[in-house]
Amino acid sequence: MKYYIGIDLGGTNIAGGLVDENGKILKKISVPTEVERGENAIIDNIADLCGKICDESNIKLSQVEKIGIGVPGTVDSENGMIMFACNLNFNKVSIKPIEEKCGVSVKILNDADAAAYGEYVASGSTADSFICITLGTGIGSGIIINGKIYNGFNGAGGEIGHTTLIKDGVQCSCGRKGCWEKYASATALVSQTKAAIKNNPESIMSKETVINGQTAFRAADKGDETALKVVEKYIEYVAEGLINVINIFQPKKVVIGGGISREGEPFISRVREFVYKYDYNKYLDKTEITAAELFNDAGIVGAALY
Repeated sequence: MKYYIGIDLGGTNIAGGLVDENGKILKKISVPTEVERGENAIIDNIADLCGKICDESNIKLSQVEKIGIGVPGTVDSENGMIMFACNLNFNKVSIKPIEEKCGVSVKILNDADAAAYGEYVASGSTADSFICITLGTGIGSGIIINGKIYNGFNGAGGEIGHTTLIKDGVQCSCGRKGCWEKYASATALVSQTKAAIKNNPESIMSKETVINGQTAFRAADKGDETALKVVEKYIEYVAEGLINVINIFQPKKVVIGGGISREGEPFISRVREFVYKYDYNKYLDKTEITAAELFNDAGIVGAALY
């Protein structure tokens, strides 16, 4: 059996796992991302985490084939350089110290690409075109064509969340207005839910002390009219963006991940119905649209096996 380590480097936590050649996580550990201590401390923490994972798995680091790291930013995978990661304050940070400390070859890739690859492997997909969309704080996306991650000539491709859904719409942190993620991310859903509660205090959602991505769905299940409208509009936002993606790529399969995807088939089926009704392809086979399987583990598995 061959072993790999996958690291999902986030702005809040560094999650790592020992993964076998079949994509099964054998051991998983998470530690805080000490952004305030700077890039060198984070690099050291990643190396230390790899050692800890092996210690708790009763194997030696030398038994690990490779280490993969998913990074929330732009990477130069060939040269082992994290070019830019705004949430980590990284600018041209080398991962060579991790290789030197662990004595294992290290490969880096964008975290959304890692998640997409993890879902691709988990689904046992043989699709020649596969796209993973993650509805989270923003909208992450990974594109796989002929079994390989596509990210453009400069490693920055696949930012589907920053395609415009509504011209001159909501201001996005990227500098543009109306980006898809400002309407269809989990963060956007929370904002839409709060606005609906403010305008409709009679809604049962107004009794909730914590508003999250599940609030409107739970209230809609109980027949709350305000929540039903929020959910319906949100599904349209998700589907409209997916139609753009499908019209461009016509992928064999699209997987929807992130916390919202835990709503399962009731949510996915409504998105699918809208997409199939309005996408450009009216007469040929349709893109398969499903919920993710690995959820938060996708980045670890994808980075490990990449």
